[in-house]
Amino acid sequence: MLKKILVATDASEYSRRALKSAVELARKFNAEVEVLFVMHMPMAYDSSVNMYVFSPKQIDQEGELVLKDTLDKIDTSGVTIIKKKMQGKPVDVILKEIDDENIDMVVMGSHGYGAIAGAVLGSVSQKVLHKAKCSVLIVR
Repeated sequence: MLKKILVATDASEYSRRALKSAVELARKFNAEVEVLFVMHMPMAYDSSVNMYVFSPKQIDQEGELVLKDTLDKIDTSGVTIIKKKMQGKPVDVILKEIDDENIDMVVMGSHGYGAIAGAVLGSVSQKVLHKAKCSVLIVR
C-alpha cells in the first residue's frame, strides 16, 4: 500500500512526467505526494572569478521557481501535495528523505538537466534506483 510518494524534480519535462504518474498513483492509493527540489551546488562564480555561496534566500527562490514550473498546469486536485526545497547532493538528500519521511515509492524522470544530458539513465535516477530502500519508478 502506498501512503507517501516522493517526486524528485529539477523542472525538466521528465520530472513533470514523473509528477503526472505520481499523482495518478496517489489518486488510486489515496497517497500524498512530496515534490522535492534539491539544489546541488550552493557555490557560484561572478565575472571576476570570486567565489560566493548562495544565500538561503536565493536557494529558496530558486526552489520556488522549480517547484512552480514542475507543478504548472498539472491537475493535482484530490491529492495532498507537499513541497520541499533542500540543499545538498541530490542522491544523498533523496535517500535521507526516503528514510526520514517513510517514503513508500520514489517516482523520478529518467533524465534531468544534469551535466551529461542524453545519458541512458540520469546519474541521480540511477543511483537512487540502486540504493533506495523503497520502490522506485523511473518515468520516460
